[in-house]
Amino acid sequence: MRHDAAPDLTALQRALIGLLADGRAHSGSRLAAALGLSRSAIWKAIHQLEALGLTVHAVPGAGYRLDAPLELLDAEVIRRALTPAARPLAGEIRVHECIESTNAALLAAAREGAPRGTVCLAEMQTKGRGRLGRIWHSPFAGNIYLSVLWSFSDSSVLGGLSLAVGAVLIRALRAAGVAEAGLKWPNDILWNERKLGGVLVEVTGETHGRVAAVIGIGLNCHLTAREAEAIDQAVVDLHGILGERVPSRNQLVAALLAELLPMLACFEERGFGAHIGEWRRYHVFDGRRARLELDTTAIEGCIAGVSASGTLLLDCDDGVRREFASGDVRLRPVSA
Repeated sequence: MRHDAAPDLTALQRALIGLLADGRAHSGSRLAAALGLSRSAIWKAIHQLEALGLTVHAVPGAGYRLDAPLELLDAEVIRRALTPAARPLAGEIRVHECIESTNAALLAAAREGAPRGTVCLAEMQTKGRGRLGRIWHSPFAGNIYLSVLWSFSDSSVLGGLSLAVGAVLIRALRAAGVAEAGLKWPNDILWNERKLGGVLVEVTGETHGRVAAVIGIGLNCHLTAREAEAIDQAVVDLHGILGERVPSRNQLVAALLAELLPMLACFEERGFGAHIGEWRRYHVFDGRRARLELDTTAIEGCIAGVSASGTLLLDCDDGVRREFASGDVRLRPVSA
């Protein structure tokens, strides 16, 4: 088994999810008849789904139902929904049921010669990760875990790439109805200062030669209360923001790729400078006081935007304007 692989669903789990995906109640006897199993076998299979992170309710007199309707990702549906500008830029769209990490999978694929534009999606990650080695909670089929592979001539052209990614993602989200979506430097996607998603860019290749960048995107679509409690910061999901207006996951992936792929195709030529104005409009903490935590020290000041290379500009309390790369820096807004 490859290092980035994880067990796929069993045929029974896949079939049971298909029957329950509409979010309606299904009696144990009907599920048993449809799958050719005993009701006790259905009960055991239901508990296996709960182990994946799905919430299944046992409704007295009605049967079993999921906490919410569930839509599985479909590569062909996503490809058909891409805009004419994005469709030729998309390579193979790989959809995994369960994988350790979409970023890790594409980093391995890049080393094996996968072409730029390769897209990796997962219903569930067992070792999802965010910036600074944090765990990215990745329950089954509730959210979007998306990575895209792109190649560049040299690592020197990558300055500000993750910020440009953030800017076009906010553009896509606002078009989808998430009017208050914004950014927190360097890579958080926020709504009303609660975390809606994040970006993680990782690079493989020579320092002064052709490099491959893997752009990882995590977006909360539907978090249960239990999943939200497991995250160590204030979070929000699209279902909580938009209610019944929440887009289809497949349509949303296509909308994100429709903004992301054309940006990547032009980034080496245009750089972050082409996006810096848009990024600053979306940065919810621009002009506000903040504390930057670096290892065991902290520096306070007022955020003064970002440079053309994506470093944060901070007017420090000692009167000096300083630049900070993302690295191991943590940004914390503070009260004035």
